[in-house]
Amino acid sequence: MLAKRVAEGDSDAFEEFFREYFPRLFRFTLSRVDANADLAEEIVQRTMCRVVQKMDSYRGEALLFTWLCMICRNEMTSIYRHKGLQQSKTVFLEDHPAIRAALESISVDSDTPESEQTEQELARFVRLTLEYLPARYATALELKYIRGCSVDEIGEELEISTKAAESLLTRARAAFKEGFRSLWDFEPGFLLD
Repeated sequence: MLAKRVAEGDSDAFEEFFREYFPRLFRFTLSRVDANADLAEEIVQRTMCRVVQKMDSYRGEALLFTWLCMICRNEMTSIYRHKGLQQSKTVFLEDHPAIRAALESISVDSDTPESEQTEQELARFVRLTLEYLPARYATALELKYIRGCSVDEIGEELEISTKAAESLLTRARAAFKEGFRSLWDFEPGFLLD
């Protein structure tokens, strides 16, 4: 188990842990600090330091990422309090124009309160599903569907070949669909065509 190896001071395990969870925690945090990348990075760095100190207390009762998010929320609150900042309205991934357009396209009747609530729930489901994907999958999907990068550009960004980027996107789409289906019990028929 990765958490146990990190708790035991295994530097290779820590590198693996950092590569996997730092980007995920950064995305998780960024959407909760009004897209302030510097503040998000500070919070996540403090979270990672705290996690290393507490890793031996992780018992596996929750998913590791869920446990990390709890620590991250505490660090966020602490930093806001320390800096005398007020947490303003959260900017979530679903506010991005591309995701907003995709979500609106699946609404049957966008003038009813029920459809707006459904759209908000669906946006939350998308965001949460992305947060729980492996970091490279979530990054590839964000590059493709949020930033609108071509497969060649994704390959360049991730420092892999175009063929490897295609393969990564295929696996990421499948993981997203499977994760979405298993978490929310319905098929995501959007974004990932």
